[in-house]
Amino acid sequence: MPGVLAGYLKPEALPNSLALLPPPPAEGSAARSLDEEVSRKSQALRGTPRWTVATRDAELRFPEAADTFSCALGIPITEADTPHLYMLLRRTLADAGLSTYTAKKHYQRKRAFMVNGETICTPEEEEKLRKDGSYPSGHTALGWAWALILTEIAPDRADAILARGRAFGESRIICNVHWHSDVVEGRFMGAAVVAKLHANPKFCADLEMAKKEYEKARAQGLKPSRDCQAEAEALSGE
Repeated sequence: MPGVLAGYLKPEALPNSLALLPPPPAEGSAARSLDEEVSRKSQALRGTPRWTVATRDAELRFPEAADTFSCALGIPITEADTPHLYMLLRRTLADAGLSTYTAKKHYQRKRAFMVNGETICTPEEEEKLRKDGSYPSGHTALGWAWALILTEIAPDRADAILARGRAFGESRIICNVHWHSDVVEGRFMGAAVVAKLHANPKFCADLEMAKKEYEKARAQGLKPSRDCQAEAEALSGE
């Protein structure tokens, strides 16, 4: 896709989501009922600050997407301040997102808004999303991969980073474009990708450089440009 860099992993090295994941929940199953219940409850957040965060989380273009975890990390993530970290996020986006497509294409599960008829955070993307299978969630896979990678870079911020990674996936349910089970299995694929990445020398080298950039940014006292207090309140429901 235009603006999306190639990942670290070759296509044949990506985890195979069709082989790794169970089928999406069947109609009438308890898991399907849970999907529908979570979806209904999430629609109550439409128009709230949490909906605003979810809408922002839908943006995967850079430089905007790089800022997603800046509050959790405690530093800005920019091409100027942390170039290796910035590139690490850009490239792993492709790895994690593409890992979901063997299952997506096979199952072609209908997205939540196609079933319930309610609005989504990004109506301009509705037609594109209708043609893209719901299961598993690619956004969640890359968000969870980012969370795991950033936890290695900043273990002192692990809880905040992992909580933000969880919320990033849940944003897809709030946006009415995914089901709960899509998000759960998206996290699995994100973790599978990170496991594969650790055998890639280029990724490992960039990871070490990103760790140094984090320490330097901390030492310089660099702060995120986002309103971190407002984000925290929105995510906590306050």
